[in-house]
Amino acid sequence: MDEHPTIRRFIGVYNATGTLRGELAYWFGRRRGTTHCGLCDITHGAVRERSHWKASRSELPVPFDTFHLDDQPESVRPFATDHAPAVLVDTDGGPILLLGPAELDACAASTDALMAALRAAVAERGLRWPDDRCET
Repeated sequence: MDEHPTIRRFIGVYNATGTLRGELAYWFGRRRGTTHCGLCDITHGAVRERSHWKASRSELPVPFDTFHLDDQPESVRPFATDHAPAVLVDTDGGPILLLGPAELDACAASTDALMAALRAAVAERGLRWPDDRCET
């Protein structure tokens, strides 16, 4: 593996399933205080994706794809399932876990805080952006 793997994309895994039943269970659980997903808090409002999240995501030099526990890529499953919600980076050397539940909760539902946490985690791990930039 390259000493400084190149980033291909970010992968977010929600702490929820993507089925209608799973979405409803999460929605009700969130209102009762029995279910929580720090990544959902950042990316979604009550029903749909936040516009600030969409804009910030589009400014990244690589895609940021999101998945649920039941539809995440098989290559991600060993890294994210026990740590969801999570953000991983898919590199030319394979997936790397960047942010887990505590780091996502620390973002306090802020897209700007998530972007700062991603930049810090990328720098800390010595990862390279596709165009060799040090930061976004």
